[in-house]
Amino acid sequence: MARSSSGLVAGLTAAALTAVCFLAYQASASAPDDLSKPRSPSALPSAENPQQQQRKDPLALPVNSGSGLRVVYALSERRVWLVTAGNKVSTTFAVMPSPVNPPPGAYAVTSRSGQVDGSDGTAIEHVVRFANVNDVPIGFSAAVSGAMTPPDPSKKTGGVRMKRADGDAMWRFATIGTKIIVVP
Repeated sequence: MARSSSGLVAGLTAAALTAVCFLAYQASASAPDDLSKPRSPSALPSAENPQQQQRKDPLALPVNSGSGLRVVYALSERRVWLVTAGNKVSTTFAVMPSPVNPPPGAYAVTSRSGQVDGSDGTAIEHVVRFANVNDVPIGFSAAVSGAMTPPDPSKKTGGVRMKRADGDAMWRFATIGTKIIVVP
């Protein structure tokens, strides 16, 4: 009987070694080829990357939007902030961008008009111009009718439209020479 129990132990040991070798082979076959190479950690996990993270407060002033008295226009957010000399937001409001947009950067108010007809034929008021892109003047304005309808994309217009009350606030705030900061 001693012989048969030692044969049983030898058989079980061989089976266990075979199972361990098979599992080791499977693990090595499914491991990535570059497992032995050192990896450099990414600068920030994607959840902490500020460029990929949505702002916690969509009405908050965008970072890197200058300092001092200025108008901040965020193209992707379709929003304007009027910022005092003490870096406090006086007001913020939604706008309807035009088909022609200024590239991000710093500008200044170059001209103003109380009431005119826009390049699309709409009667507008409180026009505050600050840029020129391919001979298209870019500026903030409010339609006298109060409408903020999307512009005709086939027309090369540069009017960034806002509600009349917001146009009044812009008119009082953005005088000639006031900084305009355009962010993406």
